[in-house]
Amino acid sequence: MSVRFGSMALLGCAALTLASCNASKDGGTAGGSLDDAEKASEALLKTGGNGDDWAGIGYSYDEQRFSPLTDINDKNVGELGIAWFADLEDARGQEATPVVVDGVMYVSHAWSKVDAWDAATGEPLWSFDPKVSGEHAVKGCCDVVNRGVAVWGDKLFVGAFDGRLIALDKKTGKEIWSTQTVDASKPYTITGAPRVVKDMVLIGNGGAEFGVRGYVTAYDADTGKERWRFYTAPNPTKAKDGAASDDIFASKGNATWSDKGEWKVSGGGGTVWDAIVYDKDLDQIYLGVGNGNPWNHGTRSNGEGDNWFLSSVVALDATTGKYKWHYQETPAETWDYTATQPIILAEQQVDGKPAKVLYHAPKNGFFFTIDRTNGKLIDAKPFVDGINWATGYDMATGRPIENPEARFYRTGKPFIAIPGAMGAHNWHPMSYNPATGLVYIPAQQVPQGYLEDMNELDRRQLLGFNTGSSMTGGVLPDDKAAFKAAIAATTGRLVAFDPRTGKVAWGVDYPAAWNGGTMTTAGNLVFQGTSTGRFRAYAADTGKQLLDLDMQSGIIDAPSTFRVGGVQYVAFMTSKGGVFPLAAGIAGGVTRKIPNIPRLVVLKIGGAVKLPALPATTALAWNPPPQFGTPAQVAAGKAHFARYCLVCHGDSAIGNGFTPDLRVSGALANPDAWKSVIIDGALKDRGMVGFAKVMTPADAEAIRAYVIDRSSWTKANLAETGRPYGR
Repeated sequence: MSVRFGSMALLGCAALTLASCNASKDGGTAGGSLDDAEKASEALLKTGGNGDDWAGIGYSYDEQRFSPLTDINDKNVGELGIAWFADLEDARGQEATPVVVDGVMYVSHAWSKVDAWDAATGEPLWSFDPKVSGEHAVKGCCDVVNRGVAVWGDKLFVGAFDGRLIALDKKTGKEIWSTQTVDASKPYTITGAPRVVKDMVLIGNGGAEFGVRGYVTAYDADTGKERWRFYTAPNPTKAKDGAASDDIFASKGNATWSDKGEWKVSGGGGTVWDAIVYDKDLDQIYLGVGNGNPWNHGTRSNGEGDNWFLSSVVALDATTGKYKWHYQETPAETWDYTATQPIILAEQQVDGKPAKVLYHAPKNGFFFTIDRTNGKLIDAKPFVDGINWATGYDMATGRPIENPEARFYRTGKPFIAIPGAMGAHNWHPMSYNPATGLVYIPAQQVPQGYLEDMNELDRRQLLGFNTGSSMTGGVLPDDKAAFKAAIAATTGRLVAFDPRTGKVAWGVDYPAAWNGGTMTTAGNLVFQGTSTGRFRAYAADTGKQLLDLDMQSGIIDAPSTFRVGGVQYVAFMTSKGGVFPLAAGIAGGVTRKIPNIPRLVVLKIGGAVKLPALPATTALAWNPPPQFGTPAQVAAGKAHFARYCLVCHGDSAIGNGFTPDLRVSGALANPDAWKSVIIDGALKDRGMVGFAKVMTPADAEAIRAYVIDRSSWTKANLAETGRPYGR
């Protein structure tokens, strides 16, 4: 680990908060006494304050991502310009929302690095690098990203990609303590932001695609010692773990999982890799739980049982972690329909009476309004068009009304699902404006095919996704019309959803998916960046576009806003990253041409700073080596590519300008150089590990034959839409 300091790193107490320098600890148990700095953090997170700070990634404990500031408003937002910017180190996905407390901005970025700046001037204060090994990248489904930090008293907390939870001194960036939260021998990762509740730091993990068992753990904020743990999938032996989840699994949960099925080997999945929300009114924690492993319910649990708590919102007692209630949005999940998407807490009139509700727009395409006192479903309505896995929800039972054809493992027929595994809404944060009553969702349309017919290569492996269905079934055929249709079918939309009516109030269509998260303000504004490099503001009530700035690179994170010295600012990051640009191939459409520039940008009214000029072009030379190999060898290469390579290098080997486009790789013409990378791991420090555990040199050579075939075919048939682009 390393820490670098700027000239202002050792500011005195007066420049931050006197309490954080002078307070003494007089407690430390959950719900016990807090020192003055921690009390200030708790008060700020409970209310959000007056808007000067953006104290948590979701603004406050309610995670509405709504600011009361009105200095920037629907009358003057068009005057926004760049106040300052800072280039970041790694051209990978940047997904964190900037956090600002007492005029200092804290941002986590790729590889779990953290930086602090003077929020008004951009002067760097300190940098922290947890030194995550490049080899760990193979354990991540969706890039080496991080979604934010938590500030509590004198400390700042970040989850590292390799499973560590780290406490830093927020003034200096020096490590205070670190604890390993996962079994490092298994394919766990951390990409989500920690939350701090009652002097406990809560963190989940990822890895369900690869085969792990999900859980959330609460750690003592002062020492890093475990307070409680709640598992979100059962013990493979159905025995007790000595955890807060023991009672509910023993009494009810275990019975929802078959005594047969691969979950006993895989761990079942159910990771909580993003949404963890604290209800200050009811003293409850809400977990958004992910998909199963394998995805295929027929393989995972013998096609039997609902499989608690996959694809569920689970409520826990904040102090003990004990189960209170849950609502399962997609019972017997089989399409990677996670419920890990952001959760918003609000109040709404229900049957003429005020009710404490929870808003959720998960991958499956339905917007849920849930009574957070008891988990009862209040409403479930589609927020996107074309949903075909279910027609709606039975309000008497709370269960989806499924299309029988969607259970592909029962029919034996392929099923093209809308939405697909990318979801109608993925991790990108949504926001809620109490003045309009609308929720602003970064929605998308990305269909996906599911096929039960597996070959041996599709079955459980040591590396790569383990979905329990055909990995080659979704690869596009050699048909120019199919590639054109994939681009046309993959779109994005900003949806302003009204939970009171269950309808979309207004929407803005985008030509590409994977657009940034949203933030809304009392100035009647909604802010969102796009994967095509635009940063925009809309009128929160009508959707009228009021601002459109060219930021040169994609924007996938959600912005924050704050005020320093009487001036309101808006902050966000640029980049290309995450699973969609990694895996989409041709479906990435226009985003494939967008440069990948990792950068923090801060705006203000009248800002006049200019970004550096872009290079003239990012197109790469495209000269495929001579084709070789028998049709059988190329087909074998296709199967191995789909199984191990597609998720990072794109469908049909069509790269995205993010990770290297293999069709123009310098190693492609040289079998020895190719083997040194694919089998021997010559580039392991950059995240490209060797695959000797799961393939032979002959397999690697078959992949080379397939990639050369793809390079030749796409050049001949997709010369413009399939052109390789640099990073």
